[in-house]
Amino acid sequence: MKIGLEVHVALQTNTKLFCRCRNDAAEVNTAICPTCMGFPGSKPVLNGSALSIALGIAKALNCKTREKVSFIRKVYFYPDLPKSYQITQLDEPMGYDGGVEYGKRKVGIRRVQLEEDPARIIREEEYTLIDFNRSGVPLVEIVTEPEIVDPEDLRSFLFELESILYYLGIDIEKELKIDLNISLGRNRVEVKNVTGIRNLVDAARHEMERQKALLDSGKDVVAETRSYNEGKGVTEESREKESDEEYGYIYDPDLTEYSLTGVEFAKPLMAGKIAHDYAERYGANEDTLRELLMFNRDALRLLEHAKDRRSMKSIINAISLLRKYNGMEMDEDSFDQMAMLLEKGGYVGEETVKKLLSGGSIDINVEEVKVEDLDREILELINKNEGLIEEYEKNPKTFNFIVGEMMKKHKLNPRYIAERLGKLLEERRK
Repeated sequence: MKIGLEVHVALQTNTKLFCRCRNDAAEVNTAICPTCMGFPGSKPVLNGSALSIALGIAKALNCKTREKVSFIRKVYFYPDLPKSYQITQLDEPMGYDGGVEYGKRKVGIRRVQLEEDPARIIREEEYTLIDFNRSGVPLVEIVTEPEIVDPEDLRSFLFELESILYYLGIDIEKELKIDLNISLGRNRVEVKNVTGIRNLVDAARHEMERQKALLDSGKDVVAETRSYNEGKGVTEESREKESDEEYGYIYDPDLTEYSLTGVEFAKPLMAGKIAHDYAERYGANEDTLRELLMFNRDALRLLEHAKDRRSMKSIINAISLLRKYNGMEMDEDSFDQMAMLLEKGGYVGEETVKKLLSGGSIDINVEEVKVEDLDREILELINKNEGLIEEYEKNPKTFNFIVGEMMKKHKLNPRYIAERLGKLLEERRK
């Protein structure tokens, strides 16, 4: 099985790709002009910010780049395309021959191209409407090689790709539109405009099963374009797929070649690689680091500040607590106090987090308690309360009060107390 993707990323520039119309209009058909409406005589002017962002994406995906890029017209007829062609790239895209690594896998990136978005079609039962606000919005299309091997591999790749885009400042909350190309045999089927990782994985799984059933019954898979019906969880026939020859690409005479020399772009940050490197360097769990860092700039900021000051375990625990109590905007000095307290075995709760967020300081002088002394005190509490062992077998929360008593007495981290309690109970069972 071969899976390839065409990922369409909308860029958050102030204006559209080839005109001065706003890129964020809320009311339909208000951000339009002769250029994005395709009126005769109108001339496109390239948005430099879009060029810069697109170059940053190409670099982040390890693509090769040329000295110059150019634009072509992709000619086809559809109601959402007022000019009857889309301005895009072909032979001189923003980047080519790149790749995304995740774990032990790598998927090639065939090309990264900058293009304009068509208008938005609004279908009702008895009529169809078109909102031209979206016509001309800048898009970056990322075309992968057909090297994704199954739906779960697809999920892992998209998770890595979205993290890279997130750290480039792309608003990934506006779900990416993705075309899924999948083939089990000779012919390729394209599933158009799927949004959301879950839907894409489900669409890939269904299309794989559909094509397998056809091949197993001796039938051919027809090369076509399909759509994904989220409600039914199936792909449905849409239209026959055009070939590249049918599009009729021509060079755009209204646009020149554009030099990339001197174009500034955002430097890429690979959170997945950072998680992998730090797991090896500090002996931390890589999956835990990935969960904390892949889509959290504040977590990365705090970790980078504290990584050589505090133990990685205390840093991870501190970040996890900030996520729990919505305190990710904590400044570095306050975070350092919090991690230091956890490192010493101290307890950090919601009140402590709120105090640090408001600019206050905390007492980090935690009383040292020997393990054997703590174990002795825990056992004394158990022995003073007959029947607890029997109750514990029915309800493990029975021993929460012991954790609470030890916290009051020594201001220790409840996780540490619960860990000692669990070991003592295990020993008693033996």
